[in-house]
Amino acid sequence: MLIVMKFGGSSVADAECVRHVAEIITDCYEEGNSVVAVVSAQGDTTDDLIAKANEINPKASKREMDMLESAGEQMSAALLAMAIEARRFPVVALLGWQAGFMTDSNYGSARIKNIDTSRVREELGKNKIVIVAGFQGINKYDDITTLGRGGSDTSAVALAASLHADRCRFYKDVDGILTADPRKVPGARKLDEITYDEMLELATLGAQVLNNRAVEMAKKYSVELEIISTITRKPGTIVKEVISMEKMLIRGVTKDTDVASISIIALPDTPGIAFKIFSKLASKNINIDIILQSIGRNSTKDIIFTCKKEYAELAMETLRSSIKELADLKIECDMSGAKVSVVGAGMESHPGAAAMMFEALYEENVNIRMIATSEIKISVLLDAADADKAVSAIHKKFFPEEN
Repeated sequence: MLIVMKFGGSSVADAECVRHVAEIITDCYEEGNSVVAVVSAQGDTTDDLIAKANEINPKASKREMDMLESAGEQMSAALLAMAIEARRFPVVALLGWQAGFMTDSNYGSARIKNIDTSRVREELGKNKIVIVAGFQGINKYDDITTLGRGGSDTSAVALAASLHADRCRFYKDVDGILTADPRKVPGARKLDEITYDEMLELATLGAQVLNNRAVEMAKKYSVELEIISTITRKPGTIVKEVISMEKMLIRGVTKDTDVASISIIALPDTPGIAFKIFSKLASKNINIDIILQSIGRNSTKDIIFTCKKEYAELAMETLRSSIKELADLKIECDMSGAKVSVVGAGMESHPGAAAMMFEALYEENVNIRMIATSEIKISVLLDAADADKAVSAIHKKFFPEEN
């Protein structure tokens, strides 16, 4: 079997961790498998590199930042290869471009255009274990590019798809996908399996086990994912297209505190104004999440929407400078909110889901600011101070303690 493995930063954080990962890889190799392992930078290496850049030039170009940040994965790949060498197994470490990752030129958040797997296949043909530095590739100008936060997950799925691997395993410091953050919700339960769509919603809404771009790619190319604990190595959670039917409606409860809500007050109630607002924001690559429109007075309306905090300032500037109808209007930005969501594929056909969620919040005296729904999720915006309490209450409502 050809198996692609992915190890995150915490899995290779120090020498002991690296040796442990080398043992996992070589054990799999000794079972007769061909192995490709994708690694992230050790621990907080990427953040440390960014801090070093800020000491020199806080406004460094994205190209040079990619050149710097890619060094973390290069170091991890080399150290892991050395650990495998020490165990007397054939191994080779490759950078992203050596592994054939071709990307566009969107430095800092590049997209993979294609992968030339000939070098990887050649090394596998020599019965070598192949270690690939994740998170990076090369563009048409031969410049190193990075894929953005969580990009190593995307690297692993892309390789698995291109190599037609039999398995794509993600080794984590958790037992699999849980119904909530176990650090905040002691009663969180492990899921044996979950659909791509459910996992994508959880990843997008704040669950940090898998990167959402990686899940999107896995769904597109039908790459079945397996989340396994680095510590126990026991079967974790399978992410795939179709799962067996269970009684459990909700797959997980998440929170996201990276939320800014922007309000436009007393907007003229005229055709096309919403298009003007959101097309301008889209032109600046600002992703909008929840949108609420309410009827005001004297032929006006209020529009409130949410985005990530990092885009709030740009969104405010864009609204004020690009749309003449907003020049004299009151526009407010609030960063004190958090988004709490429940996710489950059968939600649309289960009318009681929303009522159960709202009942849980009512019982904890948690006020709801905004609500958004889809076929497989319900999200509410509330005060960030209430987020942990809300997650626990909702989780307990849907997953009552077993006697």
